[in-house]
Amino acid sequence: MKQVPDLASLGMVFDVERVSALYAEDVFARGLGIELVSVDGQELVVALDLTERHANFLGSTHGGVVFSLADCALSLASNSAGTAVAIDTHLVYTSPSGPGDRLVARISESTRGKSLGTYRAEVSRADGRLVALFTGTVYINQG
Repeated sequence: MKQVPDLASLGMVFDVERVSALYAEDVFARGLGIELVSVDGQELVVALDLTERHANFLGSTHGGVVFSLADCALSLASNSAGTAVAIDTHLVYTSPSGPGDRLVARISESTRGKSLGTYRAEVSRADGRLVALFTGTVYINQG
């Protein structure tokens, strides 16, 4: 079994190579049009250019699309140092978005213990307007 390095002791949280590999295997995220923008030691960024296919019947972005963008960020971030699955998530919508907007989700790790990790993401439009706040808790598989 390959040993996962302790990135926190190196001043890093997210493993760029592992995150890139995980993203490459995420058919759902890529199918929505989500792109992996950047990964550094402390922050992971994903983005999505919104089109008509992301709109609801009111013409604004479907809430599930905003959630999926934040959830994609959570899955990539939390699995950077090993296998983890979400056990609780929460999203608060703060502003609308719609076709033509670019949404950017920035996520950081708040805590990571032996069995639980917590993460916080902000989803914003390209103009800087906050669209949603997201928190996620994951169970870390020790096996």
